[in-house]
Amino acid sequence: MSFANKVVIVTGASSGIGAATALMFAKEGADVALVARTEAKLAAVAKSIEALGKKPLVIVTDLSKEADTATVIPKTIKHFGKLDVLVNNAGMVSEGSLLDGKVLQAYDEVMRTNVRAVIQLTSLAAPHLAKTGGNVVNISSGASLRPSSKPTFLPYFVSKAALDHVTRCAAMELASSGVRVNTVNPGPVDNDFNINNGLGDPKVIRQALIKATLQGYLATNEEIGGVILFLASEKARSVTGSNYVIDNGWTMKN
Repeated sequence: MSFANKVVIVTGASSGIGAATALMFAKEGADVALVARTEAKLAAVAKSIEALGKKPLVIVTDLSKEADTATVIPKTIKHFGKLDVLVNNAGMVSEGSLLDGKVLQAYDEVMRTNVRAVIQLTSLAAPHLAKTGGNVVNISSGASLRPSSKPTFLPYFVSKAALDHVTRCAAMELASSGVRVNTVNPGPVDNDFNINNGLGDPKVIRQALIKATLQGYLATNEEIGGVILFLASEKARSVTGSNYVIDNGWTMKN
């Protein structure tokens, strides 16, 4: 899959799926805009891309803030002149349940990044994507397909279900402009977001996640990235409004 002469934005590009996907796009010839909050981590990803002979655009921004989010598309267009692919990968978890008194605060925090920022970026990107016949790939989760067994994860699970439907609605609206919109729904992935996230002992979390899959296996960042690149490519030109689940059977087992 060649992305030569294509311009790609990847949010949440400082680590995990986002970092791996940005590097994979660059390897296929794309010019990449890296978007995240942590400057040092973005710099490390940028260095890996520069080693390939590509010069990425680094945009340090907090997507939970509307004013910050509003700068991403204009900066990319000013730097590269166009946009072909928007990968909305940035996401976060904030815990709160119906009974612990924290659910509304957690809900607001999660929705700002996981849903509102996606809608804002897609709206700002749409006119530019229409010019290039581009597309959007949203990174959702297998969490969108089932309720959480842990009550405090309610806000995160709800946000991902909302993101799936944002995708379908956006695909419906933007089809007439020649813009495709799809989601990738990973299950447990062997990365810091899922394991080294401060929510418990990483070794315990990792083993529990492995046990929770049908295949006894955690996907790699690159495996998720491969699905993202497929959906962003011409090979998927007949695919829009779809959810691509890559979870080793996690949603089936739970």
